Amino acid sequence: MTLTQWFVFFLIIQVLHGLATWKLYIKAGRQAWEAFVPVYNAVILMKIINRPQWWTILLFLPIVNLIMFPVIWVETARSFGKNSTLDTWLAILTLGFYNFYLSYIATDINYIEERDLKPRTELGDWISSILFAIVAATIVHTYFIQPFVIPSSSLEKTLLVGDFLFVSKFHYGARVPQTTVGLPMVHDSIPLTNKKSYLFSDRFEKRKTSWLNKLQLPYLRIPGFEKIDRNEIVVFNQPADTLLDMNDFKPNRNYYKPIDKKTNLVKRCVGIPGDSLEIRDGYVYINGKQNALPERAKLQFSYIVEPKKNTFSNKFLAERYGITDAPFYMKEQRQYYFPAITDDALEAFKNHPNVGKVTRMKQEKGQRNPNTFPHDSNYNWNTDNFGPIYIPEAGKTVPLNLEVLPLYKRIIQEYEGNTIGYEGNQILINGKLANSYTFKQNYYWMMGDNRNNSLDARAWGYVPFNHVVGKPVLVWMSWNTHGKGFNKIRWKRLFTTVGGSGKPTSFLIPVLILIGLLYGFSKWRKAKKA
Repeated sequence: MTLTQWFVFFLIIQVLHGLATWKLYIKAGRQAWEAFVPVYNAVILMKIINRPQWWTILLFLPIVNLIMFPVIWVETARSFGKNSTLDTWLAILTLGFYNFYLSYIATDINYIEERDLKPRTELGDWISSILFAIVAATIVHTYFIQPFVIPSSSLEKTLLVGDFLFVSKFHYGARVPQTTVGLPMVHDSIPLTNKKSYLFSDRFEKRKTSWLNKLQLPYLRIPGFEKIDRNEIVVFNQPADTLLDMNDFKPNRNYYKPIDKKTNLVKRCVGIPGDSLEIRDGYVYINGKQNALPERAKLQFSYIVEPKKNTFSNKFLAERYGITDAPFYMKEQRQYYFPAITDDALEAFKNHPNVGKVTRMKQEKGQRNPNTFPHDSNYNWNTDNFGPIYIPEAGKTVPLNLEVLPLYKRIIQEYEGNTIGYEGNQILINGKLANSYTFKQNYYWMMGDNRNNSLDARAWGYVPFNHVVGKPVLVWMSWNTHGKGFNKIRWKRLFTTVGGSGKPTSFLIPVLILIGLLYGFSKWRKAKKA
């Protein structure tokens, strides 16, 4: 629904609330009109049920309010003497319409002004604690910090497979969830199942007609205090997750998914709005100059290695040379395919007694790769030699013709919601002749440092700003699949910052000291109160 439609829906809810509760407001010593005034009625209701007035804010936070509404319904019933298990279930199962019964039918209604707020049973106390723990965690997860696990080696050497990150939502501005009905604290699927964690119709043909899709909020973002800088690492929603198989970019869009439920990815932003970007032999050039990566970033390329006689030990390769992407032996060619090696590692690896010839895998300029953006036969581009292209900036206008349309078609159609048609050699946007186009939002170019082993913008194209999730700020845990025993944990990476210059510094010791001080202070306070 649009914001206007949501506002109308909100007013209808306010009227229903007023009709259901105005008599209860009067019994609580308030005025009837107070039950009908939007937002103010919620503040007054919090006073009636003896709960903090700031709970009102929670009623307007998507996902969180799905927990808070049943709590408020039950608390309202209990404030008027309805404390039985049956009353509790009726309040919840009727979606709050039980208040109509309390107002117009029930005769034994008395307002309990100073009721005991403590749960009467251990189970009730346990449920109350769990609910508010979920509420607090959901607020933090949605608007402040989200945990993220590195699943692949596309940014290896900067972020390792097995790194557990904290991703800041507030640096670039937290998005208000567009999906209003879903399970808290999970992404797009219920853990251990293959079931969606949210209400939405994934069928593309029903994207505008399904009532489930009417529950979506329009895109909204709380202002942040930073813009995305070039070469920053960014977590974002995979734009091509609108395909049935997001690894196959040939078919037209045939799958529909909310932006905030698309697959989360982490890449390096090498191109920002307004840039001219080109890739030459795997190296990125911005505005004609080679992009200088941060000190911590290490580019990796794929190589074919002809061994002299022996096999390679994956464990030795990882420990001695830092080659963590295991090589694959091609029996017929009697060669090894190494998916990713840094320049420094390659220089050392060449001295290995079993290394014969080493050849970098590279696609030549002019050699077309059909899996490369924009997937058009007129563009003979590949992942090693690509562009140049313009990175769209909000408010900027570009000339539009059939030659450049493949570069911007997905933006115009998919990300900015227009229709495209044709009349001979002329382009129609929303039924009107168009020879230029003005972009509505900023776009970015996200790539992995593992240049030959990364599914990134070279495959799907631009990343819209409304797909940006946040900025990785801290590695709080790192699990080493090659390690054993005590070394399964990469201790030096614990509590290290993601950005910055120089080698990562672990803040594990200061964190442990802080935890110890907080624990000691808590024990001291309890002892003092006793």
